[in-house]
Amino acid sequence: MVAPLNIASQAGAVEAPVKILLVDDQPGRLLTYRAILEPLGEELVEANSGIEALRRLMNDDYAVILLDVNMPEMDGFETASMIHQHPRFEKTPIIFVTAVNVTDMDRLRGYKLGAVDYVMVPVIPEILRTKVVVLAELYRKRRELEDTNAKLAAANQALHVEQARELAVLNESLRDANAALGAQNVALQDEIAERNRVEKLLREADRRKDEFLATLAHELRNPLAPLQNALGIRRLSGPADDGLQSLMERQLGLLVRLIDDLLDIARISQAKLTLRKHPTSLQEIVDSAIEIARPSIEQGEHELVVDLPDHPVQLVADQARLSQIFANLLNNAAKYSDPHGHIELCARVRDGRVEVQVRDTGIGLEADQVNRIFEMFSQVETSVDRTHGGLGIGLTLVRRLAEMHGGEVSVNSDGMGRGATFTVALPLQQPSGVPEPAAAPPVDAGETTRRRVLVVDDNRDAADTLAMMIEMLGHDVRRLYDPHAVLPDVEAFRPEIVFLDVGMPGLSGYELAPRLRALPGMGNVSIVAVTGWGQPEDRRRTHAAGFDEHLVKPPALEAIQQLCRVPAHGLRTAESSSG
Repeated sequence: MVAPLNIASQAGAVEAPVKILLVDDQPGRLLTYRAILEPLGEELVEANSGIEALRRLMNDDYAVILLDVNMPEMDGFETASMIHQHPRFEKTPIIFVTAVNVTDMDRLRGYKLGAVDYVMVPVIPEILRTKVVVLAELYRKRRELEDTNAKLAAANQALHVEQARELAVLNESLRDANAALGAQNVALQDEIAERNRVEKLLREADRRKDEFLATLAHELRNPLAPLQNALGIRRLSGPADDGLQSLMERQLGLLVRLIDDLLDIARISQAKLTLRKHPTSLQEIVDSAIEIARPSIEQGEHELVVDLPDHPVQLVADQARLSQIFANLLNNAAKYSDPHGHIELCARVRDGRVEVQVRDTGIGLEADQVNRIFEMFSQVETSVDRTHGGLGIGLTLVRRLAEMHGGEVSVNSDGMGRGATFTVALPLQQPSGVPEPAAAPPVDAGETTRRRVLVVDDNRDAADTLAMMIEMLGHDVRRLYDPHAVLPDVEAFRPEIVFLDVGMPGLSGYELAPRLRALPGMGNVSIVAVTGWGQPEDRRRTHAAGFDEHLVKPPALEAIQQLCRVPAHGLRTAESSSG
């Protein structure tokens, strides 16, 4: 008995006492209840009737009610019913105290009214205290839970308020950010539209630039034609070369190559350049490139060392274009090397590719120049007093022509004054299935048959010099400057060969050639187109117009000689061009 009292006392010292309502009409029993329950340390409140109990309940909350069943005026059952009808007290536990034996029906009635237990008189103190302790502890836990729930509710409410405030701040920030983003999107759209406009203008400017380069190259060929013709006349008229002839021919050839480069880069930029691939060998390509670059190498008195594989390296490629690649690299090495320099061209076959390297001991490249040397119009020297000249498109042509062959070009240099090494890697291809290029018909070098030749060009200098050169070759020549006078004159002159300028005002060569071909007796006359345009589509166009040959300005003396030697009926199968 002592241990529970000590435990209860310790609990009461720690926790606040709860109120226990003792309801009985007999003062002696109330005193008994108090004596039994006081050791628990709880606050005991007495009521001597049901009415007084209800009144006290209106003022305070109670953890447990100890209620006598048999009381006058309002018994325990009625009092319990009244208590539990009030929402505040519907869960307040009630212990019925009775001095008489109750039936099961009475117990059932009490439980329905909210009773949690029954205690019989005489009361056993330990039992009553144990039941009250349990109910009081339950009340405390419930009250703690309610307090905790209230605190949680308050905290939750505070959290909701804080979250609402933060959400409002965040929404405001988002609205500001969205407004700023909207403004940025508008600015971005404007910028995109401006960039698209500028890009369109750049593309148009680039297209016009390409067209300008092509037109410039073509127009530059026209004044070169009489110069080339004049050099041919000078060569035919003088028995010996006085040095000036070679100088002028060399410089004119250099100018022609520059024009060809301009035209080629414009064609590549417009995706109009086509390759004419056929079986060839690396040895043939390199021999042709060396022949092209020989004047530059000899002018600088450079030493050229060539190291090629002993066995033929077969390729399927455009021989002229690959020769142009290596000739450009050799010319570049010769141009940027001091006199008496050393140039090497070597080739190795590995992993299904052939690698050709051109090394020089020239001025070399800095690191930033290595990265941009293949860009169009990029040059090593940018000073006003540039000593090496050039347009800055030769290496661009090298790279693009190599790429068109499925290859690549790279450059390496140890720095300024240390020379440079250019490497061209090309795929090896089997020549089977690719037709050999059509061979030109054999020409009898000793044939001196005089032919009647008509030269038609609105450029008097070009027409006169070409006619003079053909006359010096031993042929009968008539020149005309007006294309409208050609048809009447042809009937009287009956030419065997007609050199016809394509781009004449009023009546172009494309229009005039079919009319010539339609005249009686002109079916076997050879009509040669003389033009500054020399691409495959230009040749197809002249062929479709009825021309037999396509001669690119400025025409070489050897090409004119061959065209005049070949019999008229054989010209349709030959292809002659210069430049």
